[in-house]
Amino acid sequence: MVDTLHDTRNIPSVVREAPAAERSSRFQELTEIAFARPLETLSAEQLRELQIALHRLGYPVGDIDGLYGPKTRSAWAEFKIDVFPGNPTLVGPQSLAELIRRATQCYESAHYDFSSMDQVKQAICDECQKQGIGLPQQIAYVLATVQWETAQTFEPVKEAFWLSEEWRKHNLRYYPYYGRGYVQLTWENNYRKYQQLLGAPLVQEPDLAMQPEIALFVLTHGFMTGAFTGHKISDYINENKKDFLNARRCINGRDRAHEIAEIAREYLASGEVNRRG
Repeated sequence: MVDTLHDTRNIPSVVREAPAAERSSRFQELTEIAFARPLETLSAEQLRELQIALHRLGYPVGDIDGLYGPKTRSAWAEFKIDVFPGNPTLVGPQSLAELIRRATQCYESAHYDFSSMDQVKQAICDECQKQGIGLPQQIAYVLATVQWETAQTFEPVKEAFWLSEEWRKHNLRYYPYYGRGYVQLTWENNYRKYQQLLGAPLVQEPDLAMQPEIALFVLTHGFMTGAFTGHKISDYINENKKDFLNARRCINGRDRAHEIAEIAREYLASGEVNRRG
């Protein structure tokens, strides 16, 4: 099926409740589109919802600003080419239904057990697969990163967790948006970005980034899309190469790159990733 002028709506709703300020994560405005129309005719709120859905799936829309521009146009065309047949300049109910289904499934369908280190490792492996980080060497590197970033606890941590909140308040210039999670989500603009993507009020309540479900999504989505530094894990680890050293650029330059690379090699050599797959 392709977008036509007489498509009927068949768009799933998001089950998870979201704050009113982040209704766009529920794609309510997109469900109002009853027939195919050019992308540039969407309202600002419809474009914002479209950008959120595309960005969840790793399509490079740029800023989530509700503005029609070349990045949004290109991202939508790429989605249509990859997933849904038809005119890449048109937006219609059926293509939107598929977009929303995938974007919703990307976050809403997971029910992971975080009660033990073993279960967290399994959750990381499963979430990587779900978000398209499927090669064993890629998953090994994600596991190695979490092991290092969390001081081997596999629990979400705060930046400088061995120091006090008072210390963070007086020493971190981006306070209260300091690092939290399985990897360090920092700066207000990044908290706002994931607030838009997840519908969770991370700007108002930064500690929500410590929730395992949110921390897991941020971890894998950041690796998959390059949201942290502009570098994706597939830039360094793919079917043709396995650059465990430079893969650190996805998170934090080359800081501790050798140590994390060695941990990734150990995961890969042990066969643990394949057993969990």
